[in-house]
Amino acid sequence: MMTGIRLIVGLGNPGREYETTRHNAGFWWVDAVAAGKSVSFKPEKKFHGLASRIMVNNREVWLLKPETFMNLSGRAVSALAGFYKIAPDEILVVHDELDLPPGTVRLKKGGGHGGHNGLKDIIAQLGTPDFWRLRLGIGHPGDRNAVVNFVLNAPQRAEQELIDTAVDASFAGLPQILSGDFPAAMIKLHTKPKPESA
Repeated sequence: MMTGIRLIVGLGNPGREYETTRHNAGFWWVDAVAAGKSVSFKPEKKFHGLASRIMVNNREVWLLKPETFMNLSGRAVSALAGFYKIAPDEILVVHDELDLPPGTVRLKKGGGHGGHNGLKDIIAQLGTPDFWRLRLGIGHPGDRNAVVNFVLNAPQRAEQELIDTAVDASFAGLPQILSGDFPAAMIKLHTKPKPESA
């Protein structure tokens, strides 16, 4: 029996000053899902974030934007997952990924945190790395010491367009992700569309 996703967490930092920064790519993604399903986020104190629910095939799926700041994202994830008895393999965490170029989206389960503080805290709070991740490429500044400044700044216009296009394209795999057909979702997400012949 395939286990579908019951909780989608978009990672980012709360506050107007962070809205357009690369580190908030996860927020952009869940905002777009919520907009597409015509639902809005509401503050949920006990889950340390903004939450919303969508119905998929008569199943409830939570959307969550932690309001704890990135380094404490796990507090929000573990609070909601614990309350609704959602297993780690029923959780999808959507986050910015330095190791992928803008315009790239990758789906994977488990693995390390790659220095991403949001993932680091979620792994610590859940006690396992075995949750699903949707990695949104933002590119790398090329210098480790420049990473903090890079993720806390807005992408250049061309990069933003690539990220936005990739976010839009990634929704093609959402039904498969939600139903638990991850191999089919990966084929949709990881296959570049062929250019149309003239």
